[in-house]
Amino acid sequence: MPKKPANLIYAVDENPPVGITLLQGIQHVFVLAVYFIFPVIVVNSVNGTNEEAATIIKMSMIVMGLTTIIQALSKGPVGSGYLAPDGNGPAYLSSAMLAAKTGGISLIFGMTLVSACFKAVFSRLVNRLQFLFPPEVVGLVVTMVGIEIIPLGITRFFGLQQSGGAIDPGVFLVAMATYATMVGINIWGKGWLRLYPILIGMAVGYLSSYLSGILTPSDLRHVTAESWISMPHFAAFGWSFDISLLFPFLIASLCSSLKTIGDLTMCQKINDSEWKRSDMKSIGRGILADSLGDTLSGLIGSLGQTTSSSNIGFSMATGVTSRRIAFAIGGILCLLAFLPKLAQVFVIMPRPVMGAILIFVANFMILAGIQIIATRMLDVRKIFVIGTSVIFGLSVFLFPKAYSNVPALLHPIFSSALSLATISVIVLNLIFRIGIAKRNGLVLDTKEKEVMETLRTFMENQGGAWGARREVIKRAEYALSEFMESLIGLQLTEGPVSLEVSFEEMSLDLSLNYKGRPLEFPPQVPSAADLLEDKTAVFRLSGFIIKNYVDRIKTVEKDGRCRVMFHFDH
Repeated sequence: MPKKPANLIYAVDENPPVGITLLQGIQHVFVLAVYFIFPVIVVNSVNGTNEEAATIIKMSMIVMGLTTIIQALSKGPVGSGYLAPDGNGPAYLSSAMLAAKTGGISLIFGMTLVSACFKAVFSRLVNRLQFLFPPEVVGLVVTMVGIEIIPLGITRFFGLQQSGGAIDPGVFLVAMATYATMVGINIWGKGWLRLYPILIGMAVGYLSSYLSGILTPSDLRHVTAESWISMPHFAAFGWSFDISLLFPFLIASLCSSLKTIGDLTMCQKINDSEWKRSDMKSIGRGILADSLGDTLSGLIGSLGQTTSSSNIGFSMATGVTSRRIAFAIGGILCLLAFLPKLAQVFVIMPRPVMGAILIFVANFMILAGIQIIATRMLDVRKIFVIGTSVIFGLSVFLFPKAYSNVPALLHPIFSSALSLATISVIVLNLIFRIGIAKRNGLVLDTKEKEVMETLRTFMENQGGAWGARREVIKRAEYALSEFMESLIGLQLTEGPVSLEVSFEEMSLDLSLNYKGRPLEFPPQVPSAADLLEDKTAVFRLSGFIIKNYVDRIKTVEKDGRCRVMFHFDH
């Protein structure tokens, strides 16, 4: 049972009041509004019309809403059970543009259906592939998700064009006012105020945008000109298929799935103060929920779906992670598809306001990923796995033209920092696993003065090579040190002690073999009187301490030899 962290106001299994649920849902929908940009980008890439873009946006609202609800389901074969809203996946952007240029908009939806099948199969296999996704890999994916938000946020925050240029002072001041409001409420806000940093920040942003002329009367007329109710056109573009686009869409689907692994791991971590590792069964159900979203996208006319890192970061900021919010988000999104006047409020969101929101949530995602990486010990191999992947991932931002000659099939990988870093970290992790033994041993000379330092160094090196949790390795070190001190102090052996260690993701086992007598592990601590009067009582105290360090202990004595086994849950 997850232990609720102190910083959460409403955890995943708790139900906030209806008013808070609705207002939280509205805030999340504003955060999701950034995903409405992607259909516009795709349609513009083939000189499509505003009406075509608007149709895809309405379909996206329905798909995002339904998938968000499915994702939050906690029972049955589908749904992670977490508040992890879905949006149009950025991993699909380059492959969708390639499809639109190759065979028109209909080709996007046909190939999205194909990629949904791949994602569904992957969701059933992910539990068996857990060795591919240790915390350092997942943590890097989460960090890169936050980093990939930065260009989208910064260009809007500073009013920059795609080609660069100087900062627009007016845009920057509006963005800073919005950002400062949200940060200030998050840090110094009390009670209900802390629940609504986005709504309050956006109110400041919209008002500032209007006063500064960024939000014009013409923009507002777009809202008033829309009808209150209209029926969206389902499957307006039809479907087509092209086998030459299979690989780009499969790569996009894989990258989207890996991003979902990182996002849902983050959901698990922020809802459990005693989090240890990813629950891959929950993640598999979450990826299956995304695949259903992809299927629905292909059928009615939207882009491929993935969990929204921005919204997960926002739920961390507010301290509200209740899955009940997901049902409010889903309902509001589906309703907006039939209420174009209200939907237009999100469509005209000023760029500096959108930039401030993206930068706000990126803070939480980047630091959350680093925290996941830091839960495990890292040796030189893992340093290179993480460092190299980050460097090459960032190269997409720093030197975008470096990969301009990459074959079209591989373009979805090299057009995204997240995709390149994710593929890199998985491949390098597999390569650098070569040569790491799950078992290792050491012979300890009880007469050696530096035996304790030898023991500590050995365990530190093994912990780093295995990527073990630091607190488990430290407990093992303390238990071994106490054991060796007692063995030497009581003169239970005069010969060497053979230590064997073995590691699996769920356990750490130590076996100590020596010729001599066994150490006592009493169930109770020796009394103060015993410690004063009996010289051996201090060693019984060590035995009691060791028993509390380990999760299970077993001693076998045969033919004058002893074997002591320590087991640690990992």
